[in-house]
Amino acid sequence: MSEIRLRFPPSPTGYLHIGGARTAIYNWLYARKHKGKLILRIEDTDVERSTKDSIAGIIDGLNWLGITWDEGPYYQSDHIREHVATAHTLISTGHAYKCFCTKEELEAKRQAAVAAKTTYQYDRTCLQLSPEEAARKEALNVPYVIRFKVPAGAGSVVFEDKVYGRIEKAHRDIEDFVILRSNGTPLYLLSNVVDDIRDRITHIIRGQDGLGNTPRQILIYEALGAPVPVFAHMSLTLDPQKAKISKRSHGEVVTVQFYKENGFLPWALVNFLVLLGWSPASDQEIFSKEELIQIFTLEGMNKANSIFNYTKDDPKFITDPKALSINAHYLRTMPITDLIPLVKEELRAADLWNDSYEGASKEWFINTIDLIRSRFHTLKDFTGPGRAYFSDTFEMDPRPVKKNLEKYERIREWLGLLADRFAGLADFNKEEAERV
Repeated sequence: MSEIRLRFPPSPTGYLHIGGARTAIYNWLYARKHKGKLILRIEDTDVERSTKDSIAGIIDGLNWLGITWDEGPYYQSDHIREHVATAHTLISTGHAYKCFCTKEELEAKRQAAVAAKTTYQYDRTCLQLSPEEAARKEALNVPYVIRFKVPAGAGSVVFEDKVYGRIEKAHRDIEDFVILRSNGTPLYLLSNVVDDIRDRITHIIRGQDGLGNTPRQILIYEALGAPVPVFAHMSLTLDPQKAKISKRSHGEVVTVQFYKENGFLPWALVNFLVLLGWSPASDQEIFSKEELIQIFTLEGMNKANSIFNYTKDDPKFITDPKALSINAHYLRTMPITDLIPLVKEELRAADLWNDSYEGASKEWFINTIDLIRSRFHTLKDFTGPGRAYFSDTFEMDPRPVKKNLEKYERIREWLGLLADRFAGLADFNKEEAERV
C-alpha cells in the first residue's frame, strides 16, 4: 500500500479560523492514524490579501493547538511557473484552448440567457477558431484566457465521496472553465491540482463548500494522467441562525487566537472542534490525543451541518457553551502540577503573582488553585472571579451583592465569622473548606 499523504492548504489572509483549524485537525488525525504524512502548504497567490503576519499567525495557531506537519510549509507562489506551464501543456494535449472573448461579449451572452430564461454556459466560440485566426489574434496581442475543454458527449464525472457518497456530474452541465486568467495568473482550480499532484496527495479532506469544484478538478487530474485522490468533504459549521460563521459576522470568536488569549487549553479546543461535524461510535465526548487518533474515521464525519452555538454580544457566554464546558473539564481534571505553571503565567500577566507562592506559601497556593478550579471554565477565571484569593483589591458583581444584602440582613456578620473560621484552619484544603 502506498504512503497516505494529506495536506492542509490555508490562505494567509488573517488569523487561523476555527473552521480552518478543524480542517487541519481532521487531516492531522487521519495522517497520524494511518502513519501517513501531513503537508502544510500556504496558498499565498492572492497577492493583495496575503500577508507575512497572517502566515506567522496560522503557523503559531497550529503550533499552539499541537497540530504537527511532516513537510513544509511549502508556498504556492513558488510554483506559479509550473501552474502556467501546465495550462499550456493542456493546450498541447487537446484538453484546453485559448479564449479571446471580451468581458463585454461574455456579459451580453449572459444577459441573453437570462432573457431567454436558460442557464448560461460558455458556447465555445473560441474553440471553433481556426489555428490561423487564433494565431492572428495572438499576434495582435488580443488578451485571452485559457479554458479547460470539458469532454463532449453524454459522459459524466463520477466519484465516491467518503462523506456524501456517490456524486455524479454530467459533462454537459460543466462549462469550459477558465484555468488561466488574461493576466497570465492561474486559477485555484488548476493550481490546487498541480500542487496536489506534485506533493503526491492521496486523500483530500476539505469543507463541503469545495464539493462543487471537485468534478472540474477530477477532469484536470484525468487530463494530466494523474491518479485521483480520495475525497472527503466536511459539513459546514453554522451559527444558530444557520448562517456560515465568519469573522465579519461573528468577530474574533471564530479565530484560534481568541481562544489562546481567553484562557483556553489547546487540547480542549481541539476536542471541541473535532465534535463539530464528527461523531464517535459511542457517547464519549472527552478524548485524549491517543484515543482520538485511534478512533477517528472518515465514516464518522457527518453530512448534516454542525451548529456553533454562539450569538455575538451574548452577555453570558464568550463562546459556545459546549466549548466552555469541555475546557472546564480539562481545567478541573488535569494534573495540578501541569496547571500551576499556566496559572502562574496568568497571575504574572495580571500583576498578581507573588514569589512566596513558590516559597513559604507554596502549599497554600497549590491547595487554593486545586480548590477553586472546580468552579472555573478558563484560565482567565483565576484572575477574574479568582482575583480575591490573590489580591485585596477586587470588584464584586453588584447584582448578587445587592440581592443577598437585601435577602439576608445579617450577611455582613456571617461573612466576618466565615473569614475568621477560614483564618483559623490549620490546613487549608478542599475537605477542611467544605466543613467550614
